[in-house]
Amino acid sequence: MSTRTTASVSTHILDTSVGRPARGVAVQLSARPGREADWQALGGSATDADGRCKDLPALPEGTTHVRLDFEVEPYFLKKQADAQQDAPANRDSGATGVFFPEVAITFAVNPGEHYHVPLLLNPFGYSVYRGS
Repeated sequence: MSTRTTASVSTHILDTSVGRPARGVAVQLSARPGREADWQALGGSATDADGRCKDLPALPEGTTHVRLDFEVEPYFLKKQADAQQDAPANRDSGATGVFFPEVAITFAVNPGEHYHVPLLLNPFGYSVYRGS
């Protein structure tokens, strides 16, 4: 929860290829107190059945930039195994694994504001936006 001196962050993931939440994706949260400062890893969580991370760590006072790192490769590999079929990424590119093994989103924050950053994900693309 944000306070007057800190911001807060939440996120969720929707797998747009199936129109359902992406369950079990690890999400790491990092912050820094300025553009030139080093990133501080704060911890993480994993998405629940609704694709939400409800227990991301609080941001330290003075945070100006936040990074969310989504580890999407294990999610897509499990999805491929569950479907027991060759993924288009493997057939089309000749590569193994997934096209986007991870997604890193960096954004600026202001004290006292809450930032909800949804990730819309599919095997060959993603988009993000500031939600509410």
